[in-house]
Amino acid sequence: MEWLKEYWWLLGIVLMVGILMNVYKDLKRIDHKKYMDNRPDLPPHRDFNDKWDDEDDWPKKK
Repeated sequence: MEWLKEYWWLLGIVLMVGILMNVYKDLKRIDHKKYMDNRPDLPPHRDFNDKWDDEDDWPKKK
């Protein structure tokens, strides 16, 4: 167990490489073309900025 005290950072690197490999494999399984063909429509965005649209702060052109 003495080696574990000296090389603990190698375990971290191995763990990170394993996580990145799993993420890469999961992302390869996603079919983005199928999703883009069948994606749901987004509802209209409401941000309540229409209250301030009437106020025009820009100077008027002459």
